[in-house]
Amino acid sequence: MTDMRPPGKAELAELFRRFIDPEYVICDQETQKPYECDGLSMYCEMPMLVVLPETVEQVQQVMKICHRYQIPVVARGAGTGLCAGAMPNADGVVLSLAKFTQIVEIDPLARTARLQPGVRNLAISEAVAHHGLYYGPDPSSQIACTIGGNVAENSGGVHCLKYGLTVHNILKLEVITVEGDRIEIGSEGLDSCGMDLLALMTGSEGLLGVVTEVTVKLLPAAEKARVVMAAFDNVKQAGDSVGGIIAQGIIPAGLEMMDSYAISAAEDFAQAGYPKDAKALLLCEVDGTEEEVQEHIERVERVFAEYGATSVRTSQSEAERALLWKGRKSAFPAVGRISPDYYCMDGTIPRGQLAHVLTEMQKMSDHYGLRVANVFHAGDGNLHPLILFDANIPGEFAKTEEFGAKILELCVEVGGCITGEHGVGIEKIRQMPVQFNEQELLQFHAIKAAFDPVGTLNPGKGIPTLKNCQEYRSIDSAPGPEIETAHEPQSIGAN
Repeated sequence: MTDMRPPGKAELAELFRRFIDPEYVICDQETQKPYECDGLSMYCEMPMLVVLPETVEQVQQVMKICHRYQIPVVARGAGTGLCAGAMPNADGVVLSLAKFTQIVEIDPLARTARLQPGVRNLAISEAVAHHGLYYGPDPSSQIACTIGGNVAENSGGVHCLKYGLTVHNILKLEVITVEGDRIEIGSEGLDSCGMDLLALMTGSEGLLGVVTEVTVKLLPAAEKARVVMAAFDNVKQAGDSVGGIIAQGIIPAGLEMMDSYAISAAEDFAQAGYPKDAKALLLCEVDGTEEEVQEHIERVERVFAEYGATSVRTSQSEAERALLWKGRKSAFPAVGRISPDYYCMDGTIPRGQLAHVLTEMQKMSDHYGLRVANVFHAGDGNLHPLILFDANIPGEFAKTEEFGAKILELCVEVGGCITGEHGVGIEKIRQMPVQFNEQELLQFHAIKAAFDPVGTLNPGKGIPTLKNCQEYRSIDSAPGPEIETAHEPQSIGAN
């Protein structure tokens, strides 16, 4: 039973200080400011309190207190997310897991590692490299993003085509429920009995529980890896060649595409040797044994030539391979050099629709008068259009949001979905009824209620109310009505 009288801010802070170092119970607005948003800084809100526990037992105590008084809790990792999924609730607590940075155990024989949620993605591979192992998913933000956040959003990266997303690379989770109970989901074996709650929890965006430990699979480093870079005169040829490679029976380790805006920005920033006069660029990495890589490289080069590539270059050393990938992985921040602000989208489409969708996006770009820089995982159709705009121009952010909504609706129209790895959060909540019907949304609500009956875990994110779904469908023009749980943008993120 819950206590009907919720404590005030000062009283709640005092409750937390009984078991958390008072320095890490943050009440003042100045110190709370870094927690007001995640990487999508168009949406922001100041929390009531921020707490940084150091132990799982402290996390449990926080959850028990918040559950008792029905206080909203937003779990937060590194804050690199791009869907406003970690934006605070004004009447709630931000539960930061930034102090959970320990690699608990590495088992090189079983090829697994147990990690606290605050361990950085890249740090996993660095820690196991001397065993000849690495962790597969590699988001562009891997130098900063954490494994806990990767689980929350089911992150991928440039090597997701062959090695999968987070859900394909984890074995077990330790989770704290909304009531403060400590449970394990999954197992260290190849399979576990019962329903696949591990897949359900992965990508649940903090709506179902708080992850306090992750057991990941580790992969053996490939004997050889090389990258083929191909330039094209138009995006259609580049898009069509993606299907041509897959049709050859080759599954590249990575298959990435960039358009002219992204090429120019990345080259100016990274000096990777990209041809700045190209309209589209593909990076195709092949890994495996020496013989396998050599054979596949020759076939990939032939495919690119057949589809009209104006130039084809293959890495001749590990340093050259790393440099080619440096350009791709730095493309997002590099685009900040050519625009005051940009809005990073995330949608997924069937590979066969790449050329069509890119052509349609160009038409939308012309219609809205806003440039689009495309950087994306071409191999699995996960698009990341960057809409370039200037927040200082009145009304331009609203126009940018409308443009972004149209891109997501186009993804659904061609058989895709509104997100690939960034999540729904607040950013895409208005597009949920475009992809899911009323019965499907009811199932989402039922799952949420099973884990969080009162709705205090990351409220207002991910799942729109049915009332808002009906309102959205009754209006033809995007981006649709305001969602009850959404907040007006208070600041604009540049670069």
